[in-house]
Amino acid sequence: MQPPVNLIQRAQYHTRRTAITDESGSYTYGQLLQQSGELAAWLLQGQPHLNQTRVAFLCAPGFGYVAAQWAVWRAGGIAVPLSTHHPLPEINYILQNSGATVLLYEPLFETLLAPVLESGLLRAVCLPASMIAVSDNILLPFVHPNQQALILYTSGTTGKPKGVVLTHRNLEAQIIPLIDAWQWQPDDYILHTLPLHHTHGIVNALCCALWQGACCHFLPAFDAAAVWRAFLHFPVTLFMGVPAMYQKLIDRYLQQPPPVQQQLSAACRKLRLMVSGSAALPVSVLQTFEQISSHTLLERYGMTEIGMALSNPYRGIRLPGMVGKPLAGGLQVRVVKDHNIIVAEGETGELQVKGDAVFVEYWQNTEATRQAFTPDGWFKTGDVVQVQEGNYRIAGRISTDIIKTGGYKVSALEIEEVLRTHPYIADCAVVALPDENWGEAVSVAVVLKPGPLPVPRNQLPAFLRQWCKTQMATYKTPVNWLFIDQLPRNAMGKIVKPQLKQLFLKDIEG
Repeated sequence: MQPPVNLIQRAQYHTRRTAITDESGSYTYGQLLQQSGELAAWLLQGQPHLNQTRVAFLCAPGFGYVAAQWAVWRAGGIAVPLSTHHPLPEINYILQNSGATVLLYEPLFETLLAPVLESGLLRAVCLPASMIAVSDNILLPFVHPNQQALILYTSGTTGKPKGVVLTHRNLEAQIIPLIDAWQWQPDDYILHTLPLHHTHGIVNALCCALWQGACCHFLPAFDAAAVWRAFLHFPVTLFMGVPAMYQKLIDRYLQQPPPVQQQLSAACRKLRLMVSGSAALPVSVLQTFEQISSHTLLERYGMTEIGMALSNPYRGIRLPGMVGKPLAGGLQVRVVKDHNIIVAEGETGELQVKGDAVFVEYWQNTEATRQAFTPDGWFKTGDVVQVQEGNYRIAGRISTDIIKTGGYKVSALEIEEVLRTHPYIADCAVVALPDENWGEAVSVAVVLKPGPLPVPRNQLPAFLRQWCKTQMATYKTPVNWLFIDQLPRNAMGKIVKPQLKQLFLKDIEG
């Protein structure tokens, strides 16, 4: 049988090299191929091909996650990664929306998933896959590059997250330009602390490393002290993070005595590349981290639907506040204004892209897919940019209902829908406020229902935040709370969010 997708085919040339290091140990590419092959055979259950069956998996960052992902791909399924930070309602939404019929999970998440497992609606298996008995003669199907490989959920302007469908060809078209642009090598060693349910962690950090035969060292989650220790004690050559992570690294560094600071700075200088993305990098963070580490953080721009489109150079000047130029061999890029008219340099307009890296569709959402593209096939990113001497600067979003916080893109409408289900909330509106660490902070104005409150008014934000964390991911939970008698609306009854932002600012200043 022919080998599957190129990412996995390439691993056969690196079988003795270390692929993954995590808390449980180190694993070679040969072990990754063996473990994922056995699990793929179990998934097939005697079938010749999964034929794009959706397989969800909930695994901690590390070897188990990668083995599960590769197993789904090698069996011909569509991988649906679940976030280890999502509460059960969000996990249930993704399981139901994707139509997943198989669930792989690790023992750590058995209690969380208990209601799902008890329902009996999914074929489930508790990893590690070594518990699964399979035949010695593993026969796996040929997987065509145009087959759908991955569904990643991203927030949109219509409320609930949409499933972004990527093929194996899409993923390859996203990986290859980054291999060239950032000069990945087989001897690279990346410290991985990013979430593994969206593009930054999956494609930029994980798939690029494995494509090139490099080593990916996983931490369970981002922790500034643990990252500095890893820089000191492991042969790390690359690190990728979001601005909030770099701010926390700075804060931790500044807490140390001068001799320790000198050790940390020296350890950091051994890395060849440090990348920042998923949110705008404050110039102050860039400059402070450069003083600490001698690294000018490389900013780039991308999104779930397209992978990376723009990047500052690996060699050359990296301009503060800029996300660089279009990646060579990647996407076609244009900047347009009304009626898709190309803007002149220096003017602002919407960034649009076209190419093999662009996603196929939003899962089972024909109308949203249609609206995401121009009639001639350009994907509308919704980001407003300005081009100066060939370099791109992100100027904002077209929609005020999309908030980019700590590297995540979240929907204000989705958060509002959840909050309105709370028994003490009559109405609400969510906006973004500038935040130096997170880029934007999720902020909500609330109109309470009449009657007694469950806690004193000054304790309401903490009370409601705790409830929110049982209903949605922590990064979606509002940081700023404003309680008002009525929301500002225009003559048509629409909430005036710019006016609402001004009320927040007055409340903060007052």
